[in-house]
Amino acid sequence: MDIILASASPRRRELLKLITKNFTAVAIDADESLDDNISAEDAAAVLSKRKAQAAAEMYPDSLVIGCDTTVVIDGKVLGKPHDPQQCREFLRLLSGRQHQVITGYTVICGDKCVTGKEVTDVSFRTLSDEDIDWYISTGEPFDKAGGYGIQGKGALLSDGIRGDFYNVVGLPVSALYQVLKTFNIQED
Repeated sequence: MDIILASASPRRRELLKLITKNFTAVAIDADESLDDNISAEDAAAVLSKRKAQAAAEMYPDSLVIGCDTTVVIDGKVLGKPHDPQQCREFLRLLSGRQHQVITGYTVICGDKCVTGKEVTDVSFRTLSDEDIDWYISTGEPFDKAGGYGIQGKGALLSDGIRGDFYNVVGLPVSALYQVLKTFNIQED
């Protein structure tokens, strides 16, 4: 059976290889707007399902995996920063505090659809303006939810993680593997 990863993220592609090497990654253009009645904690699962459904329409005979990662603090979703100023605001908000990284995942094959989410707590050390300016200058934060990448230089901002590290990178490998086993997909 063909497996489609509905994501252009190089990080997700690398992480999915921990489960299976036999998949195709495709960029999916899905509506990422959220209704006001969707909680920040549920946003990633809702968006993962939209991405998976869009891909399933294009690849109806395949097993499709959709994912979306959000960073949540004080009930607010921090998306990908649009510019250095917004990135600075995000990092100041995260500085010295704990936040949640939530990755929603949806697996669709035929009539079967499973949606779930993984939550990981991440703590940041107190960041100086110099720390923030340096990190922004690396260019790393602009394509990442919350404005940081824990798998890169963003690791220097954190002082603790409770939960699945891979979830913070963008794919909850263990949880997704358990779901894929229910679709009879085994590691290779």
